[in-house]
Amino acid sequence: MLSGAAVAQSEWSDGRTVQAPFQDVTFRDGGSTWWSAGRPDYAAFAAPSPNETTNRTSTAVGWLSDKAMPTEPRIAQIVTDPVPWIEPPLDGSLPTTGEGYWIESPPQGGAYIDQRPPDGWFWQAFPDGLIYRSYWAGVHEPRMTMVMFEERDGRPLWDATLGGRVGILRFGNGSRVRPQGWQLDFEGAAIMRFTLDRARDFVTADYRAGVPLTYGVGNWQFKFAYYHLSSHLGDEFAINNPGSLASRINYVRDALVAGASYYPDPAWRLYYEVGYALKTDGGAEPWEFQFGTELSRPGPTGLRGTPFLALNAHLREDHDFGGDFTAQAGWLWRGCTEQTTRVGVHYFNGKSSQFQTFDDSEEQIGVGFWYDF
Repeated sequence: MLSGAAVAQSEWSDGRTVQAPFQDVTFRDGGSTWWSAGRPDYAAFAAPSPNETTNRTSTAVGWLSDKAMPTEPRIAQIVTDPVPWIEPPLDGSLPTTGEGYWIESPPQGGAYIDQRPPDGWFWQAFPDGLIYRSYWAGVHEPRMTMVMFEERDGRPLWDATLGGRVGILRFGNGSRVRPQGWQLDFEGAAIMRFTLDRARDFVTADYRAGVPLTYGVGNWQFKFAYYHLSSHLGDEFAINNPGSLASRINYVRDALVAGASYYPDPAWRLYYEVGYALKTDGGAEPWEFQFGTELSRPGPTGLRGTPFLALNAHLREDHDFGGDFTAQAGWLWRGCTEQTTRVGVHYFNGKSSQFQTFDDSEEQIGVGFWYDF
C-alpha cells in the first residue's frame, strides 16, 4: 500500500459490497501504470499532483490519510460526470492539495459520498438517518404527504399527512446509508382527509404516535414498536352534517408491532409486519398484518432522481383478515441520509384508509407527493 493512498468506497453496510457510483480507474505516467483499481470490495489509488503528466481513464480526488488501509473505510471516489461531493472524514486527516483536487461544495447534480466509518459501534444521540425505514406505500406511516384522488363514488378527496420519524438514540455505526446497530426512534403523525370541493371541509383524521426500537445487521432490519392510534371526526364535517357526532365511532388501537425488512439487492426491499393491539375500541380488533415491496435505484440521486415502485397490503382482523392494497409509482429523489421525496400515481383498493369510516369500501385513483425522513 502506498503511503497516503486512499480507499475508494461508497458503502460497506451490506457486507462490503461497493454501491454505485464506482468504476475502474487506471493512472499512467509515460506509459507505465501507477495504480489500477477495480476490485468490488475496495479500491486503492494514489492521486497524482497537477504538475505531473498523466493520461487517466478517470480523475481521482479525495481525502488523503496515512491511516488508510484496505480494511479501513477512508475516502476517495472516482470522479464521474457529474462530479461527486466527498464529505471530510471524521479522523482529522488532511484533504488532498493541489489545483483540481479540492472540492469546496456539492456541485449541482453531484452524488454525495458518506465518509463515516461503517465499522465500529458507538453511542450516538439523535443519529443521522433511520435503520428501519417507513413503508412507502403504507398509508398510515409517519411522513409528509399530500394525495389527491377521486373516490369510487365520484367524490374528489384530499388525504394529507403531517408527521415524521426521528432517531433518538443509537448504539451502532456511523453510516448514513443503511446503518447497522440498535436505534430508538420516535414517530408521530396526523393523517387527515379533506373534501376537494369549494368547501374544503375537514372530514376525518387518524392520529398516531409510537416508539419503535430497531436493529440492523447486514441486509436485514428488524423492528419492535408500540403505537397508539385514535380516529376522530372533523369539526367542519360535523358542523355541516348535524347529528353526525352522535354516530361517530371511537376507533382506538394500542398495539405492539414486530417487523422484518430485507434487501435481496440494494435496489429491492421486502418487508413483513405483524401487530397485536392490547387495547381496542370502536370496532378495532387485535390482529393486523402488513407486507410489501419497494424498488428504486439505491443511493443519493442528485437532481436527476430515479423511478420507483411501491406495493403494500394491509390485512386486519376488523374485516376477517381482509383489508386494503396500495400501489404507487413515479419519480424519486433521495438525499444523503436516505430521506426521499416522491411524486407519482396512487392507487388504493379495499376498506377505508380513514378508520373513522373503517368499514366502508374505497377505490382511490389519483396523484401524490410524499416526503419520508
